[in-house]
Amino acid sequence: MSTTDRLEIADLFARLAYLLDEARYDDLPGVYHADVVAHSPRGGVLRGLEEVTDFVKASHVEGVRTQHVHGDVLVQVDGDRATATANQLVFFYREGEPPHRNSGLRVSATALRTPEGWRIGETRIALSWMRED
Repeated sequence: MSTTDRLEIADLFARLAYLLDEARYDDLPGVYHADVVAHSPRGGVLRGLEEVTDFVKASHVEGVRTQHVHGDVLVQVDGDRATATANQLVFFYREGEPPHRNSGLRVSATALRTPEGWRIGETRIALSWMRED
């Protein structure tokens, strides 16, 4: 197992967090495979990059920002496929104000090696807890 592969796959989690936090939804193809399948507690099963992108864009609430933080990322590579898991904290806030909602998630993914680099081919997001003020 290549350390470079492991780092590139772990980097997918960070790149996804930044693009979600910055509302750069058109950059999702740099993280997700075209045929991605996403299992989401709010969206159900989403199939394909277009459906995932549409869902993420529709979920955006004007004036509400997010901060995604990943930790405990574990990666196992097997040739051109890999599995990865991470804990994720998400904070929802309005500019200059403390978070009004936060949640803890467990995220798992299958990554695929593509000519463009590693991409998430399937992901499962499980809500562990949520707190609203």
